[in-house]
Amino acid sequence: MKRFFLFVVAASMSLLAEAGGLMTNTNYHIAFDRMFARGATSEIDATYSNPAGLVWGREGLQLSLNFQKPWQNRDIEANVPALGLNKTYKGEASAPVVPALFAVYKQDRWAVSTMIGIVGSGGFVKYDEGVPMFTAPIMARLAAGGLQPGTYDLDAQMKGKQYIYGGQVNFSYKLTDYLSAAVGLRANYYDGYYRGHVVAQGGPVKYVNLQLDCSQKGWGFNPLVSVNYHQDKLSLAARYEFRTKINVPNDTKELSADVVGMSPQQVQAAFGDKIAAYQDGVKTRYDMPSLLVLAAQYEFTPKLRAAAEYHFYDDKNAKMSGNRQENLEHGTHEVLLGAEYDINDRFTVSLGGQRTDYGLADDYQTHTSFACDSYSLGCGAAVNLTKNVRLNVSYFCTLYSDYKKEQANYQGLPGVAGSDTFSRTNHVIGLGLDYKF
Repeated sequence: MKRFFLFVVAASMSLLAEAGGLMTNTNYHIAFDRMFARGATSEIDATYSNPAGLVWGREGLQLSLNFQKPWQNRDIEANVPALGLNKTYKGEASAPVVPALFAVYKQDRWAVSTMIGIVGSGGFVKYDEGVPMFTAPIMARLAAGGLQPGTYDLDAQMKGKQYIYGGQVNFSYKLTDYLSAAVGLRANYYDGYYRGHVVAQGGPVKYVNLQLDCSQKGWGFNPLVSVNYHQDKLSLAARYEFRTKINVPNDTKELSADVVGMSPQQVQAAFGDKIAAYQDGVKTRYDMPSLLVLAAQYEFTPKLRAAAEYHFYDDKNAKMSGNRQENLEHGTHEVLLGAEYDINDRFTVSLGGQRTDYGLADDYQTHTSFACDSYSLGCGAAVNLTKNVRLNVSYFCTLYSDYKKEQANYQGLPGVAGSDTFSRTNHVIGLGLDYKF
């Protein structure tokens, strides 16, 4: 039982500390959701995607308010024949309506802009039956102690929250008739918590009782620079965001571990080093990686525009909890394509696609922080309600490739072979209003 407890404490604590995924969001404005490749635009969403391009946009003040509603599942199919375990653990990830605010003021050769939104992570995840990191070791260890399924009750749950709120300010200037540049600074605020429990009980006896309630909050800042070449129908742009160091302290309200037959002092002596990272005041890294963006947009006709874009996130040099980033094969590569067509002066339709390759490896994937390479497809429309008001609507979905991880010693159980298949789904609808004064 001591070996069982040692494993479960280590697994459960790291599990909850890593709820989430790779740290960066890019969809803030609805124009992105309906077209994707916005890195060379000069419209108000360039406040994020191409600040240098704002000097080619409309004179005066503009505002934009955007709302998105995502739905996502993060499921784990565990197959461990020796334990009779063949089950899909359903993870429901959700977020309330996600807002973002943009503002820009342009005059002659310069522009000042700002954006407020959720720039990283963003949402909640909950596994109502726990995850196999809990259930498989519990089943194995209790069986070794003579307790078979049906002779005890197993109650496990995990839930977590991660939000990184960002506020960004840019200054843009037209250097020549064809070249502009911008500098900016973003403040990032991390807000998250990790809560869960594992209870194995037979009658009045609790064989194992683990409880965790840990909150984390912290700040990080990063500069960003961009340049834009614009001539006639062609726009070329590049943007670089520096790495954001976020080092957050624990505010731990509960961290307890009880085992039948062991005093609190014995538990602390035996397992204190395993739970030390989750003690109150201990810090955890949640860096946002540096980002390089290269983009091009061309106006084929007065009504038809198309764009292509490339992103590179240097995830391997952005520190994560437990230095998990070192297990990635490479940073994230993304390719984006998009087009939009003006049906008339009132209606514009658009569509786009995106391919994301994270450079995943088995040692990076855990039961509460896994990623899957994907394709995303988006579409939508813009409607000029009045001369000064534009409505944007969008829908996009992400098609993920399942990731299968084989293990000769499943979750550290000697000689017990098994596999996990990680899968995800994602759907987002969006609505936004742009206002030109």
